Amino acid sequence: MSNFTVVDDFTHIIAGAKARSPTTVPVLNPATAQPFTHVPLATHAQLNAAVAAAEAAFPGWAATPWSTRQQALRSLADALDSHRDAFAALIAKEIGKDQGSAAFEVAISVPWLRTVAEQTLEDETVSKQPGKIATNRFRPYGVCAGIVPFNFPLTLTIIIKFSQAILAGNCLIVKTPPTAPCVVAKFIELAQSVLPPGVASVLLGGDELGRWVVRHPRILRVSFTGSTPAGKAVMAEAATELKALTLELGGNDPAIVLEDVDPAEVAQTIAQGALHNAGQTCFQIKRVYVHDAVYDAVKRELVSLVQTMLVGDPADPQVVVGPVQNEAQHARLTDLLADCKAHGYKIAFKSEVPTDTKGYFIPVVIFDDPPEDSRIVREEQFGPFIPLMRWKDEEDVLRRANGTEYGFGASVWGRDMARCKRMADGLLNGMVWVNTWGAVGGDMPMGGVKHSGIGTENSKHGLTAWTYVQSFVCVDPVGAKL
Repeated sequence: MSNFTVVDDFTHIIAGAKARSPTTVPVLNPATAQPFTHVPLATHAQLNAAVAAAEAAFPGWAATPWSTRQQALRSLADALDSHRDAFAALIAKEIGKDQGSAAFEVAISVPWLRTVAEQTLEDETVSKQPGKIATNRFRPYGVCAGIVPFNFPLTLTIIIKFSQAILAGNCLIVKTPPTAPCVVAKFIELAQSVLPPGVASVLLGGDELGRWVVRHPRILRVSFTGSTPAGKAVMAEAATELKALTLELGGNDPAIVLEDVDPAEVAQTIAQGALHNAGQTCFQIKRVYVHDAVYDAVKRELVSLVQTMLVGDPADPQVVVGPVQNEAQHARLTDLLADCKAHGYKIAFKSEVPTDTKGYFIPVVIFDDPPEDSRIVREEQFGPFIPLMRWKDEEDVLRRANGTEYGFGASVWGRDMARCKRMADGLLNGMVWVNTWGAVGGDMPMGGVKHSGIGTENSKHGLTAWTYVQSFVCVDPVGAKL
């Protein structure tokens, strides 16, 4: 794809070629709330065309040697790396990420592709004897779909959906997020340089397209990443076809801070864990339980640190916290702030936001010990808010940390490692960290429990999820050695 460019011409990819639609919609820069491009909305006929192209490509791709599929991912990693800066600039413009966070999203995507490229699934021999062999074989589903959210469009396409689906031998149709379609569309366009036509397609569209994808009878598996309410809707729609699903949904991740921490040190990491991407991360730190003995010191250090973080347009390299990505999220966070004000909750710090733009800016807010039953504590904020709460008793704080419908990530912070591990063992979450946050990698499973999701993505466990297990028994009637 010698003429490939990241900066313009965002289209569907069907059967390896660009495709357009009669209807187009604007894509807004969240820092200005103004359009920077227009994209097509896929029709139902185009979805059918993408499915047909995937069905045609599947037999050949599934029969392609595993090593060849691995090499395709390595080559794609090289291609993405060569366009690193352009992808980062597009992420900053489309998602509203500060420049450092946008560059980071591309920076982790490249090695992640290479890590997945080293993974394999070997047949498991159950029994073997003269004339008879029994094995468990991991077989690709065929035509699959990935539905991607707006917050990490590149990494969640590559890490959670594309790389392992393709490596396992499936053909994948990616449905882009309605308010952030461009980065995903360009990545799948880039993938055409290393994949046969029809193996990977992309369709741009909104909620209606999502429903068509989930209900399509010839799409056999769907991987969805998004909010818990949206995940419930996907599950209900998929039930009509008994479709295989993985759901990576919302979280309300607790961080438990013990009394033996260094307040300045822990404040630094908590600020990063709570405010990265303006708080729009599924396993972001969203509730911070600080031991009463160090509560005031941690709060003081956190305020001192956060008040230096500039909120504004990511075009400014000094900006640390950009806008939230879309109008709906901005409205929801504004409503949460209004609820806190109406209830008189104490605020330890509230930042300034730009007033000379219509962008979707939300202030960074540190809440000072709000009630456990408040919305700001009970709900997933998905914004730059940090509720700090006091605790004294271990059993009580674990009960509070676990007392939620969510179960994505959680963390414990302290120097007494035996105590940290003991408390970590009591947390009911899919991912638990001690003295770190967001520690994920290509060989580590990613997923939540309860209302945070169903199934596992990433790692060998995630790769296996893109296959069904086939019990295979072969008998030679003349008893020859197999």
